[in-house]
Amino acid sequence: MGDLVLSTFDWVPESPRGYVRDLRIRWALEEAGLPYRVASVPFRGRGADHFAHQPFGQVPWLTDGDLSIFESGAILLHLGERSTALLPADPRARSDAKEWIFAALNSVEMASLPWSLFHFSGDTSSARWKLFDDFLKVHRLRNLEPVLAKGGWLAGSFSVADILMVDVLRLVDRFGGLADFPAARADIARATARPAFQKAHADQMAHFAKADPPPQ
Repeated sequence: MGDLVLSTFDWVPESPRGYVRDLRIRWALEEAGLPYRVASVPFRGRGADHFAHQPFGQVPWLTDGDLSIFESGAILLHLGERSTALLPADPRARSDAKEWIFAALNSVEMASLPWSLFHFSGDTSSARWKLFDDFLKVHRLRNLEPVLAKGGWLAGSFSVADILMVDVLRLVDRFGGLADFPAARADIARATARPAFQKAHADQMAHFAKADPPPQ
């Protein structure tokens, strides 16, 4: 293990600020109290070094000494191995957290991301959007709601599973998609009230704002 360096864009447009996925990693690092620094990579003109770390030209990635890790879920699992504040030590609870990590990414975000892209594009009246809307709400959020209504964290104690699920749901909530899901909204509210989230969010917003106007 070595120094932790989180790489994200030097700038993004205003619309995605507060939702860029380096927030998930910032939040986890703050929860665990792990020291790290943030490195910037160009939003425009992404070069070969960027693609060497992240083959799709996205962010974030994390370097930990000689390791370079991309994809937010993989990074959070890696950090969970370093801190029981992120993954519980109890084997059953740890297994529960890992299940919900993949559920957040493969079941909920898989449904919510295309739904959100329709909102970003302003196209929410077409039959195609209605198909995605029904799939997200009927087949994902309706089933997730009773789990969240129990009021506890997904693996018993707060973990990276909660970070991922809440961050996925935040984007749905941004566009009003959780109007009929009070437990999901309550889960977001209590998770984002945590000091670690508040600092991570403020740091991301400040990071992108300091580059205005955008780098050429």
